[in-house]
Amino acid sequence: MNDQTRARLKGLMGLSVRAGQAVFGQDGCLRQVRGAACAALLLDEAASANTRRMYAQACQTHGVPCFLLPEGLLLEATGKPGVAIALARGGLGTQILNLLNSENA
Repeated sequence: MNDQTRARLKGLMGLSVRAGQAVFGQDGCLRQVRGAACAALLLDEAASANTRRMYAQACQTHGVPCFLLPEGLLLEATGKPGVAIALARGGLGTQILNLLNSENA
């Protein structure tokens, strides 16, 4: 991930948290993924193998894209510790999803 993309992603993630369009915590993230309200799940590289597997299975089952972020980016962008963030559908979630899709293409 280049510096420009990283900076844009951090900004959009911070905005989504302040706008209340992001959910943290295992229960909240899984609830969002299992419901139809999640645009994407962002997972920190520091997450354990079991945590990655749990989120990947839930995302695959419910058709939600799951992206692995560089270690520490989630904390830098949001100021909140954790390994996962579920982004709500809508403007900011869609922008982050498009940015990550273009980065991975």
